[in-house]
Amino acid sequence: MERKVKLQITGMEKKYKNGDGVENINIDVYEGEFVTMLGPSGCGKSTILRTLGGFLDIDKGDILIDGQSVKDLPPEKRPTAMVFQSYNLWPHMTVYENLAFGLEIKKVPKNVIRSKIERGLKLVNMSGYEKKYPGQLSGGQQQRIAIARALAMNPDVMLFDEPTSALDPEMVGEVLELMKELAHSGMTMVVVTHEMGFAREVA
Repeated sequence: MERKVKLQITGMEKKYKNGDGVENINIDVYEGEFVTMLGPSGCGKSTILRTLGGFLDIDKGDILIDGQSVKDLPPEKRPTAMVFQSYNLWPHMTVYENLAFGLEIKKVPKNVIRSKIERGLKLVNMSGYEKKYPGQLSGGQQQRIAIARALAMNPDVMLFDEPTSALDPEMVGEVLELMKELAHSGMTMVVVTHEMGFAREVA
């Protein structure tokens, strides 16, 4: 059976005012594939990831998901979800409120929001934490909540920007295991990291 290309980057270029950036990027990511971009800080891997998520506009080329161009769409209109290294959870919101925020912006019905949140928390083994605040959680738990938030958006492609670099070593393992489980479930994932050990773990 022929594999389907889920994400396609063609002739993509993104340059900053100082001349740094990336050019002539051509990548095909197949449905259910786990792609890791490995390299030192400053090599352009996070730039590529942020263009995929819509956080940076591209100068040339195209980005397609399921054959449809998304290069002109803002992040909230793309079928992607980003997990940042700094978690990006709102400290004044409960876990439930953090997960519901993006769905409320999309005007998803409340009963559907609750169902998506329950499913997301179950997938990351964090059921029962809905009323907790980020400050009451460990770094590993916060990153799992950030992953649950991304899953709740039901993305076609999940993007991870250095997902373990802000974690204590003992917490890295639990996030790695979760990401492996997501990969085995068939989720299409693109991960940026500078850690060779991480790349070996998920290979």
